[in-house]
Amino acid sequence: MWSTTLLVIAIILAVIGIIGSIVPGLPGPPLSWIGLLMAFLGRRIADNGDEITTNCLLIWLAVTIIVSILDYTIPAKVTKMAGGSKAGSRGALIGMIIGIFLTPIGMIPCSLAGAFIAEMFQEDKSAADALKSAFGTFLGFLIGTGMKLVTSVAMAYYIVF
Repeated sequence: MWSTTLLVIAIILAVIGIIGSIVPGLPGPPLSWIGLLMAFLGRRIADNGDEITTNCLLIWLAVTIIVSILDYTIPAKVTKMAGGSKAGSRGALIGMIIGIFLTPIGMIPCSLAGAFIAEMFQEDKSAADALKSAFGTFLGFLIGTGMKLVTSVAMAYYIVF
């Protein structure tokens, strides 16, 4: 019974982890890793021969920590390289949150628009410079989101299969 409960919790955490890789405010890879831990424990209790090894668990913990750190550093570096500002990053985040309510695909244009508007009006940049900064901010967001998404999907694979 406990093993089944832990495996169900693991799958739920894997799904929430994948969603959290895209939606701001939810820590995707850490939730996926906790799901992996639950699957590890559930398979140990069930004495299942197809178990996740301790080494696998520790490697994914290291990957989760590295991806979480890079998610905070890479977008900021890419934004700065493109001439973007903190205002642009905040604008992109606000736009993305607004876009979530419109449609999941709405996150992309709303994020770009939020960064563009913030750069143009808060930083007093020309339209061309604001657009360049907005694309840099958006690229940084895509890189961070992509890393988190790949990590969470890979851990979900280990949980399910």
